[in-house]
Parts: sequence; structure tokens; C-alpha cells
Amino acid sequence: MIRRILLVLGPLVGIWLVLSAVLFVWPRTDTPPPKADAVVVLAGGLNARLDPAIALMRRQIAPVLAISSAFHDSSWKKAQRLCRGDLGPTRYEVLCFTAKPYSTQGEARTVARLAREQGWKRIVVVTSTFHVTRARMLFRRCFDGKLWMLGTGSTWWQLPRHWVDETGKLLVQLTIRRGC
Repeated sequence: MIRRILLVLGPLVGIWLVLSAVLFVWPRTDTPPPKADAVVVLAGGLNARLDPAIALMRRQIAPVLAISSAFHDSSWKKAQRLCRGDLGPTRYEVLCFTAKPYSTQGEARTVARLAREQGWKRIVVVTSTFHVTRARMLFRRCFDGKLWMLGTGSTWWQLPRHWVDETGKLLVQLTIRRGC
């Protein structure tokens, strides 16, 4: 009996590992454009995401840095200082928003609304590499303009947990929550 279970589970686990590698380790990411209307940081207080977005802003890719939910976590000090203007003047506007609900889908909806209000047609979204596939799908559903996805690094020992989380969330988005 155990042998039969292993014969079934072994190939399924193997398929999941291959799909995880394709979807969460080496997803399709984009080279940022020379110009965009905004750079958007998802869960913007995570320095692994915020720092690459700030680097893009220093290259003057966009006039607006949009930071999602910087005050969601009290440890996201850098994002909170940026949002309050405590880091001094920048050559770009910092727009901080709270995604409602606090989820990738909430961020996609909120950014789509901001894009309509602000006239953004071209955005660069910065998120963790493991998150790019699902975030791209959700932003495509909500945002009609030109979209570039930039993936950033993650702590390697947390990747298996992220793969499991993203697998479940992706399945929900593909089956139950199919809209924007």
C-alpha cells in the first residue's frame, strides 16, 4: 500500500517541483523600460523590494514611486520614512497607498484605480521573484496599460514555504477568484 502511494506521490511531487521552478524561481520578468509613469512596490516595506525600486527611481525611470501598504508592518521603517517625507527631498513623488484588502489582488485593484485617476499608462511593478507570476496575472486583469514586472531576491531558506503559498494562491486565482 505504501509503495502504491509513493508511486503516485513521487511523480506528482516531481511535477510540482518542476512547475515551481518555472513559475516561482525563473518566471518571466521584464527589463525595465527607459520611461514609465510610475514604479509600484508591492508590500512596499520589504527592503528586498523597496531598494531595487528606489534604484530605478534614481535612474529617473518614472516621476512617481508608489509604495503599497508601508504602514502594514511596524518593522517597515524605511518605507514609512519615505511616505512621511522624513528622508528629505527626492527627485520624484512618493505616493503611498493602502491596498484594500491587503492582498495582491487588493494591490492590483488599487493600482488600477490610481492609474485611472493619475493617468498612468505605463507602470513597473516591483515584487519578489516568487511572486511575479501571480502578480502579473492579477495586474493584467485589472490594469489596461503597459506593464513591466521586476522580480527581486528572497531569502533562500524561505523559498519552499513561498512556493507552497504561491501554489495555493495561484490555484485559487485560476479557479475561484478569476476577476480583477
